Amino acid sequence: MKPLAPDEKLAPVMIYTPTMLVRGDLVTKENVRVSILLRTQGVPNYLHIHNAHAVIFGGTPPKTLSFSEMFVPTPSVIAFHLVPPTQDVMDYDTSEANRIMQPMDLVVGTFNFKGHVRMSAQTEVSVSLEVMRISWLSIYDTQITNPYLPQFQMQVPLLVISPTQVSMAMS
Repeated sequence: MKPLAPDEKLAPVMIYTPTMLVRGDLVTKENVRVSILLRTQGVPNYLHIHNAHAVIFGGTPPKTLSFSEMFVPTPSVIAFHLVPPTQDVMDYDTSEANRIMQPMDLVVGTFNFKGHVRMSAQTEVSVSLEVMRISWLSIYDTQITNPYLPQFQMQVPLLVISPTQVSMAMS
């Protein structure tokens, strides 16, 4: 890995694709809010991850691989977040009127996310989801588990998902 520039930082991230989970360090500019990186202009075609550890889901049991560097195609990403306890500030105004935190279960590849979607208090969930025209949706206060990895359990304050690649449910 080349040395970091003075305006760069390493951010520990987790990336979920339909068949794999990747954990590693993403090099970004110092002023970038990593949690919402995928919602910004100029998203790279590949997420360049250093010290990458991948869990591949394609057989039983899942397989683990490690790489000094890994390039994950951004279009294959279905969820993305900082590794706790690292976190960014929330991406919404708490004083905004007529908004609720809707509890939601999300199926993300082989993972189950139990979190909250911030949406209008005036509209039904089905209508809000149907009219949503965004590439990345923020999910809040999320518990992440995986039935193939019973020891895996994580709480994340903020993450983004690709809503067209995720199934959403209400309990």
